[in-house]
Amino acid sequence: MTHRVLVAGIGNIFLSDDGFGVEVANRVATRSLPPGVQVADFGIRGVHLAYELLEGYDGVILADAVPMQEPPGTVAVIEPDQDDIGRMAATPEDPEPAFDAHNMSPDLVLSTLSRLGGSVGRVLVVGCQPASLEEGMGLSPPVAAAVDDAVDLCLALVTEIMQPAGKGTPG
Repeated sequence: MTHRVLVAGIGNIFLSDDGFGVEVANRVATRSLPPGVQVADFGIRGVHLAYELLEGYDGVILADAVPMQEPPGTVAVIEPDQDDIGRMAATPEDPEPAFDAHNMSPDLVLSTLSRLGGSVGRVLVVGCQPASLEEGMGLSPPVAAAVDDAVDLCLALVTEIMQPAGKGTPG
């Protein structure tokens, strides 16, 4: 059985380091990938990402600029708790989410997916601490220097997700 994995770059290229995820996805797309792996630049189109995830994936890797209170350029893997993702859906206090279809954070994308009746097997965020989210094109030097490491990390995570159960763990 072939697993399906989506590597999604998200962010706004017009807000400096917020374009990190887009750059990572563009570079991952140039690599040789196993069957079942799709790479896409979703930019600020969070609703489109939620609808794409309805197609059914064993895992999604979201590349994004993520404030983590770390030095700029720090890359980390964040795996949201599946129970937390489920709780992101409507609550009695917030039956209808307020969102801008062109500016959705990963948690809001996953909440929208849940509200649409979809789910994804495993969610991983390859996040990078931005130096600047001010208007402007181009990544800051520390974030630009982190892109290749983030690409390698995405590829390792693809391998991990694609690994058949019971066949050991990579590296």
